[in-house]
Amino acid sequence: MAKPVDLNLSRLTGEKEEPQASQTQGPAKPKKQKLEADLTEEQIGDLKNKIIEKLHTCFDPEIPVNIYELGLIYDIIIEPDGAVNILMTLTTPACPVAGSLPGEVETKVLQVDNVTTTKVDLVWDPPWDKDRMSEAAKLQLGMDDW
Repeated sequence: MAKPVDLNLSRLTGEKEEPQASQTQGPAKPKKQKLEADLTEEQIGDLKNKIIEKLHTCFDPEIPVNIYELGLIYDIIIEPDGAVNILMTLTTPACPVAGSLPGEVETKVLQVDNVTTTKVDLVWDPPWDKDRMSEAAKLQLGMDDW
């Protein structure tokens, strides 16, 4: 079996903080058909970009910025067979969308061509803070001078 490709999305510091899963959202959700052949590294890179594009359509309803730009997505791991595992967090453990947002992420990512299964793991370590937000998100929220 081919080795999973780990596409770490740490982008705000030079240090790589390894998120630790604290809550799994259940088994991976299957898609209707398998791929005819394993994805190449180039195809995995293209798939990552399509997944990120799809994540830009997921919003925390209390914050008018998508979850990717908020820095809630810690890692996207794509295996050559099209299985996708996403490590994400929420702004706080008491976030009101804790029960629904991970499922929405799974459902939307599963819609991307060549994704065969999706699984979202909620992580709390390292904790989310405003430094994980992109510059665009900070500008949109008026936090560019923080």
